[in-house]
Amino acid sequence: MAEAPARAGSLVLVHGPARGGKSRWAEALLKDITPVTYVATAPGRPQDASWQERLRLHRLRRPDHWALLEAGPDLPQDLKRVPGNHAVLIDALGGYVAQHLDSESNIWDRQTERLLSQLSTMGQTCVLVIEETGWGVVPPTAIGGLFRDRLGALAQRLDRQAVASWLVVQGRALDLHALGVPVP
Repeated sequence: MAEAPARAGSLVLVHGPARGGKSRWAEALLKDITPVTYVATAPGRPQDASWQERLRLHRLRRPDHWALLEAGPDLPQDLKRVPGNHAVLIDALGGYVAQHLDSESNIWDRQTERLLSQLSTMGQTCVLVIEETGWGVVPPTAIGGLFRDRLGALAQRLDRQAVASWLVVQGRALDLHALGVPVP
């Protein structure tokens, strides 16, 4: 069964491959906490029927009393809009990274620092879903490689702030902080 995040103000990471159960696990971690604000980071893509179906299924799973915040490209600023008494579920970091793929490295670095700073100062419990990339196939495009590199580097930095890090694969969650050691 899902274990609740350790304390108010804690950052909990939930990551893994596509369709592994990340969002379901993140939601389960917050099921006994109220109130919760669900922060969606990906654009709506109204012309994509498959995407719309995924969004519909996510909505059906979430409790009705959870608030929804659809974040834009300035996630650090958007997080300031979450009420102080709400736990936060950010689903997922990939949507945020994708919105900044055309940013120069120095601008991306500043955006990353702003996000890390905002997350470290939040008094709420925050569960952050992160897609894992690069588990074998090298992206065939430069933008795919940039996405993989930025997402992977940001995930490693976030792990240093997190009180827990869950790897969710094939519908199973593994507590990486309990099982593993940091890579030097």
